[in-house]
Amino acid sequence: MQRHNVAAYPDSQLVFPCGKIMKNRFMLAPLTNMQSHEDGTLSGDEKHWLTMRAKGQFGLVMTCAALVQFNGKCWSGQLGIYSDGHIEGLRSLANDLRNEGSLSVVQLHHGGMRSYAALAGEMSVCPSENVEHDARAMTLEEVEETRDHFIAAAVRAKNSGFDGVEVHGAHGYLVAQFLSAETNQRTDRYGGNLENRSRLLFEIIDGIREACGSDFLLGVRLSPERFGMELAEVKELCGILVAKGQVDFLDISLWDVFKTPEGSEEDGKLLLDHFTEMDRKGVKLTVAGKIYGGKEVHKVLDAGVDFVTVGRSGILHHDFPEKVMTNPGFKSTEIPVASDYLRSEGLGESFIKYMQRWKGFVED
Repeated sequence: MQRHNVAAYPDSQLVFPCGKIMKNRFMLAPLTNMQSHEDGTLSGDEKHWLTMRAKGQFGLVMTCAALVQFNGKCWSGQLGIYSDGHIEGLRSLANDLRNEGSLSVVQLHHGGMRSYAALAGEMSVCPSENVEHDARAMTLEEVEETRDHFIAAAVRAKNSGFDGVEVHGAHGYLVAQFLSAETNQRTDRYGGNLENRSRLLFEIIDGIREACGSDFLLGVRLSPERFGMELAEVKELCGILVAKGQVDFLDISLWDVFKTPEGSEEDGKLLLDHFTEMDRKGVKLTVAGKIYGGKEVHKVLDAGVDFVTVGRSGILHHDFPEKVMTNPGFKSTEIPVASDYLRSEGLGESFIKYMQRWKGFVED
């Protein structure tokens, strides 16, 4: 296995290809929290939740999935970045994160067929008609418009003072729907082989890089399996992303950093190994999935990952990085936890209500 950072420690700095410096190896995962206002503007609760994580020493704080186009809205209280009216709140957040020494990144998102028509105000859209999700196929003009909305959202993020953006190409949302041969049955230049199915993603990336400059932090989140994705194709896609040299990091959502690939016949080879073995040519790698304490953090970094993405443990401990850097044996608290505990960790009432949907997370 090729090792990229065998000397990496959780508290060591990381320099991205664009030149941005991350003070340690901890990123807050982009977490749905349903705390924004219905017009997409940032709320005080959401700002507090994110700023508290910066105070807890997350080296990079990423927003939840921020909506680039209103017809892609997936849930109530979703953060927006589809209008200049969102900039004021975002600028305030970016400033607070910077003052705490954290890099700030907006995750750019469109739900596609997974959007909620009652919220979005129109029928859901998809690369191709999808009866199961009651979604219609996008016209060629609509695909190009959506591409431009992603790029415009990145420009708003930069104008708001954020260090960068991440394009959400995972978890079965719109970009992933284009990448998947299952959901993308188009016969134009955005459908067919992998080159065509990934065209939207690369046009978004190229457009962001051109509009925001070489010093703007740019990442892509991908799912290596599930949601109609095939591991071999995702690996090929990562290789192309690396070769083109337009992105600073790959964010691979594994669900469990120590699982084996679904249906794998390779004895003992972890899903993680497929990505740490790649020659990434300086592009940084982060992974997410069941990182619950210092043991997992060190094991992932030792495997050749550049920085860890923390979700559940970041909800339970605003200062998870600080705790792990102080005590390598630290373990995240067990769930379920009380609502009052979550309030003390900076979650607002809408976020707590959302977490109550996750079985066994919040005490009855």
